[in-house]
Amino acid sequence: MHDGNHGAYTGRKGRDKFIGLVIHLVGGNDITWKIQHNILHHTYTNIDGLDQDVDAGILLRFTPHSRKIGMHRYQHFYAWFIYGLMTMYWCTAKDFMGVVSYNKMGLLRKEKISLRTALLEVTLSKVLYFAIFLVLPLLFSGAGWLPVVIGFVGMHFLAGLSLACIFQLAHVMEESDFAAPNDERKMENSWAVHQLQNTVNFAPKSKFLSWFIGGLNFQIEHHLFPGICHVHYPKLSPIVARTAAEHGLKYQVRPTFMNALGAHAQMLRHLGRP
Repeated sequence: MHDGNHGAYTGRKGRDKFIGLVIHLVGGNDITWKIQHNILHHTYTNIDGLDQDVDAGILLRFTPHSRKIGMHRYQHFYAWFIYGLMTMYWCTAKDFMGVVSYNKMGLLRKEKISLRTALLEVTLSKVLYFAIFLVLPLLFSGAGWLPVVIGFVGMHFLAGLSLACIFQLAHVMEESDFAAPNDERKMENSWAVHQLQNTVNFAPKSKFLSWFIGGLNFQIEHHLFPGICHVHYPKLSPIVARTAAEHGLKYQVRPTFMNALGAHAQMLRHLGRP
């Protein structure tokens, strides 16, 4: 899904668009995903107010520039529960709110989609999703409504927690620069340098993990070359690292998944301190 929505899985627009639709199987939507992820996140990585991937409202604080409140001092404890709600939020409210927000920002128009069309597509996709994954099991599984609902919620909690623990390890880390935009809403450094300073790889030697999460442990290569399929990242990695060193730039990498997960937890604690 991730490669497909970047147009990077097959190199053919129609096939990649079809593969990108897999996001609907976890309750998401390809229209809002492409705008939030491909446009905002990949352009303004880790910039508070522009990158919605580091905007969790008042519940969590992901950057040093976002508002801090008292509850954030405990976020390294409760963040994992919030992460588990991520795909449940996708399949209920997020995509509707996103469509309205992106329309106000003029991003739907840039994608050549009208507000009416986007709302219709999102609505139909949600109706179909709940019909397949909740209504049909309730009607025909014979398991009773409680096990079905528990299974549905449990599925989403596991999916949300897994996805968050993959994506957050690449950006909400102590290595990240978290630069603030200037008055002209521009980055201080060039786009490529900004990506290097705000992205972290993890577990680069784990072939199993690279296969299991679709190469998302090589986020530096992905952010620099989003149009290249993830199967090429392991060979790109040493080239990028060498080139960064030649220009005096740090190539940021954590050795293992658990090391990166622990570092992310520490960063959450740090960002929540009084």
